[in-house]
Amino acid sequence: MAVLPVPLLALVLLLLGCGGPGAVGQRRKEMVLSEKVNQLMEWASKRSVIRMNGDKFRRLVKAPPRNYSVIVMFTALQPHRQCVVCKQADEEYQILANSWRYSSAFTNKIFFAMVDFDEGSDVFQMLNMNSAPTFINFPAKGKPKRGDTYELQVRGFAAEQLARWVADRTDVHIRVIRPPNYAGPLMLGLLLAVIGGLVYLRGSNLDFLYNKTGWAFAALCFVLAMTSGQMWNHIRGPPYAHKNPHTGQVNYIHGSSQAQFVAETHIVLLFNGGVTLGMVLLHEAATSDMDVGKRKIMCIAGIGLVVLFFSWLLSVFRSKYHGYPYRYVRL
Repeated sequence: MAVLPVPLLALVLLLLGCGGPGAVGQRRKEMVLSEKVNQLMEWASKRSVIRMNGDKFRRLVKAPPRNYSVIVMFTALQPHRQCVVCKQADEEYQILANSWRYSSAFTNKIFFAMVDFDEGSDVFQMLNMNSAPTFINFPAKGKPKRGDTYELQVRGFAAEQLARWVADRTDVHIRVIRPPNYAGPLMLGLLLAVIGGLVYLRGSNLDFLYNKTGWAFAALCFVLAMTSGQMWNHIRGPPYAHKNPHTGQVNYIHGSSQAQFVAETHIVLLFNGGVTLGMVLLHEAATSDMDVGKRKIMCIAGIGLVVLFFSWLLSVFRSKYHGYPYRYVRL
């Protein structure tokens, strides 16, 4: 009777007990998956956004098996990178990750991670990535598709916008909970205190409430703020500007007609204000009782302001709507 060697016998018994090579492979796959999930859960319990280098990314995000999604922010937060947008996006990303981590619906179905360029430059090279910040969803099955890359320039990086995108890609709905912000109530209280103080000090003379110039100036400020896109900023939460981490070039005007930067709204507000000031000077030059010389100066100044600032407005419009043929002054 032939006797099998001990290692071979052990292997045969293992195969027989587990149901063959396929069952062994499946069990090993389950063990690897369990280890990965346990590791991620342990890190998530300490920090909502898991920091990853190249090794961790390849092992826990790229390599199978995986039954969980990972939202990864690729960024450049080191001070010498001077990426202001990265810091702003990181704050919103932390809010989103904390809202999920401390939610009653928290599970191991999705994790939030971060790869900094200085800690995982090899990951940037592997993914052919040349800009930051960038958000990518790595789904539980298969490779990321086109929609798994977040459209930062269009949607902005507000936590609420990120949460909608996460819900679209993973079916995980996250209710964003922001830390308390007392700046708004304090400013409202200060405004009410100022108004109350004015009414108290000038209770016998409230003619200032009927000052047309004051109300006109307040209405003009409100109109300029709204026409420059401040409400869009409040809803979408876009970055202030965009800086290319490789070239260092900063863009204050978004190249698409479907999006804008916060700095862009400030620029447009300034240009609209310049045009408005020019129109006011023209009106005063035509209706005031000043001498002719001063009225001529006001007229020339008003025309100059209107032409200059409206030309700049057309330049901004032309940079967003490529091929727009009209201009006032060649700038």
